Amino acid sequence: MHTGSDAIVMDSDGLRLNGDDKFDWTALERSDRREQAICSFVGSAMFDRLFQEGMDLVEETAAYLDGPGRNDSKVLPRAAALAYAGESMRLTTRLMQVASWLLVHRSIQEGEITPLEAQRDKYRLGGKDVCSLRVQDATDMMPARLVELLARSERLYDRVSRLDETLHNPPPPGDALAEARNRLFDAFGDRHT
Repeated sequence: MHTGSDAIVMDSDGLRLNGDDKFDWTALERSDRREQAICSFVGSAMFDRLFQEGMDLVEETAAYLDGPGRNDSKVLPRAAALAYAGESMRLTTRLMQVASWLLVHRSIQEGEITPLEAQRDKYRLGGKDVCSLRVQDATDMMPARLVELLARSERLYDRVSRLDETLHNPPPPGDALAEARNRLFDAFGDRHT
C-alpha cells in the first residue's frame, strides 16, 4: 500500500521507503547483536582481567626498557643493539595498540562512548602490519628479558586481535558453528579467559 512520495511500504520483500529502497532488517538485527555482545564483553570479569593484564604488561615493559633494558642494550654488539632497538620499538607499538583498544572498551563500560562508536576504524585494533610481524632470527642476540616481554606481548596482541575481529566483525547469519560459539561466549564469557 503506497500512500505518497514519502510512504513506507511493507511488502513480501520487507519494508520499503518510497517503494524503492529496501530496509535491511537483518543488518539491523546483526548490529543489535553486535552491540549486545560488546556490552556483555566489557561488563565481564574476563574483560576486567584482560584490561589488568594489558596495563600490567605496559607498566612492566616500561620499567624494563627505562631501567635494566638500557643497561642490557649498552653491552650488546652493534648488530644486536640495532635488533634490540627495532624490537623494543615493535614491543612498545604493540602494547600501545593493545592499551588503546582496552581503553576504548573501558570507555564503553563507563558509558563515555557507545558500542556503535567503537565500531569506527579509528577505535579498532591498529598496527597489524608492524605488530604482527615476528622476527625470530634476532632474538638469539637479545637479552632474555626482552625476548620474554616480546613473546608475552605477541600473545596478548593476538588475543586482543581475535577479540576485536569477533566483536566487531561477527560472522554472517546462518553460520551455525559461529552462532553456537557466540552463545557459549554469552553464557560463559565472564568466567573463562
